[in-house]
Amino acid sequence: MRVLIANRGEIAIRIMRTLREMGIPSVAIYSDADRDALHPKLADQAIAIGGNAPAESYLDMAKVIAAAKESGADAIHPGYGFLSERAEFADECRKAGIRFIGPSPEAMRALGGKIESKQIAVAAGVPITPGFFEPGATDTQLERAAMEIGFPVMLKASAGGGGRGMRAVHSQDGFSSALQMARDEAVNAFGDGAMMVEKLVQQPRHIEVQIIADEHGNVAPLFERECSIQRRHQKLLEECPSPLVEEHPELWDGMREAAVSLIKKANYTGAGTCEFIVDPVTREFYFLEVNARLQVEHTVTEGVTGLDLVRLQIEVANGKTLKNLIPEFLDGDRRNLRGHCLEARIVAENPAQNFLPSIGKILAWAEPRGVRVDTGFAAGSEVSSHYDSMIAKVITEAPDRAQCLERMVDALEDFHVLGVHTNIAYLLDVVQHPEFASGNLDTGFLARHFEDWSGSGEVPAVIANLMAAASLSSAGPTQCKEVSPSAWSDSSGWRNARA
Repeated sequence: MRVLIANRGEIAIRIMRTLREMGIPSVAIYSDADRDALHPKLADQAIAIGGNAPAESYLDMAKVIAAAKESGADAIHPGYGFLSERAEFADECRKAGIRFIGPSPEAMRALGGKIESKQIAVAAGVPITPGFFEPGATDTQLERAAMEIGFPVMLKASAGGGGRGMRAVHSQDGFSSALQMARDEAVNAFGDGAMMVEKLVQQPRHIEVQIIADEHGNVAPLFERECSIQRRHQKLLEECPSPLVEEHPELWDGMREAAVSLIKKANYTGAGTCEFIVDPVTREFYFLEVNARLQVEHTVTEGVTGLDLVRLQIEVANGKTLKNLIPEFLDGDRRNLRGHCLEARIVAENPAQNFLPSIGKILAWAEPRGVRVDTGFAAGSEVSSHYDSMIAKVITEAPDRAQCLERMVDALEDFHVLGVHTNIAYLLDVVQHPEFASGNLDTGFLARHFEDWSGSGEVPAVIANLMAAASLSSAGPTQCKEVSPSAWSDSSGWRNARA
C-alpha cells in the first residue's frame, strides 16, 4: 500500500507519522508556495502540482488524481479542509481505482449539507433545534419561519462551515439584511446560497462526539470534546472530557446514542464528528451537523483514549472490523477515559491589532518540550497568505483538568517564534482566566471576557535573545541592529509570549 496525502502542513506531517509507523510509504503533494515547506521534505516521495492559490493546487482534483497515478499510490488520505468533504472527489478516486480514506461519496452527500443532515437526524430520532430546513427555501419563507420560531434566530448556510454564512438575528427589522449578507458569504465561500433558519440557543455549549465506523455495521463513540471556546465561530481551544458532561454524565448517554443512531442511519464509515449544542440551563442538546472527516481537534480524543485515529481510518478503509481493533470502545464506557487533554490552536495573527493575519518568514522557532506539538513549520518556514493561518497545535495531557491547564500554561510560555505575530499571549490569558479554570464555558465566552484584549508591552528575555540571535545570523556583524524592549512594536512582527 502507498498513500498520497492530499493536504499540506501539520496534518500532512501528522498523517505521515502514522504511515511511517505502519510501514506504509507516503506521498506528498506541494504547490509552488510550499516548495520549501516541511511536508514534502518529510515524505517518502513528493510531487509538485504547481500553483499557489488552493484552487490552483490542493483543490484541483485532476492534479491530485494525476499525482496519485504518477506516484503509484493506491490510496488517498485527504486530511481535513481542501478536498476532504468533497463527495465528487471521492467519486473521482473511485473512478480511478484509488481508495479514498474516508466515508463513501454517498454518505458525504447525505450528511454534507446542513439541511440534508438535519432531515436524516429527524428520521434517526436525534433531537434538532427548532427551525426551518427546507431545500430551496425563499427569503419570504425563511422570514416567515423566523417569525413563527421567535427571535432571536440563527441564519445558516446549508453548505457552510467554519462560521461562514452564519448570522444571529435578534429582531425582524434586521432579518433581510442579515440574510443577504449570510447568503453572499455562503456563495463566495461554498458556491451555494441555500439557507436555513433555526432557534438561537442563548449561551450554548458546543460539544461534539468523535465516532469511528467500519464496513460491518460497528460504530464506536470515542467520547466528547468541549469546543465552546470560539472566536467568531472559529474554535480556539478544545478539550476532552467536557467539564459539563463530567458534571452531568447523563448527557453522554444521550449524545452517544444520538451520534451512533445518526451514523448508522447514514450508512457512514470511517472517522467523523457529530456536533451538538447544549443548553447549559436545561441541559437539552440539539444536533448541529456531521463533519465527515478527521477534525483539527482529533488530538484530544487521542490523548484520552491512547488511540491513533489516522491508523483506525486506514485500517477501516482496508476492511477491518472494530470488533477486533477496539472492542473495549464500542459501547462508549467512560471508564476507558485516561485523564484530561487540552488543545490550543496557534495562529499567525495579531490579537492586539484586531487579529490581523501575520505573514512572512519564521526567523526562529522554539517549541515546548514534554508535550505534543503538531506543526508544519520551523525556523525558515514561510507563513503564506494563500493558506490557513494556523501554524501549530499544542496538546497537553494530565490525570485531571487542573493539572492539564497548568501544563498548557507552561507549554505556551515555552513556545517562542520570531518573524510573525501569533495568538499565544492571548491564549495564555484565556486559559488562566478564572471562569475558564472553573469550567464555566460557552460559545460567547471570548466575546464577553476578551473583546477588548490588547495584550502587554512586556518583552520576555527569551524573545529578546531570539531576536538578537536571528539578527546576528541573518544580517551579519556589520548589519546587526541592537534589540531593545521597543521591539514589541517591531514592524517585522514577532510572537509575543510572556515569561
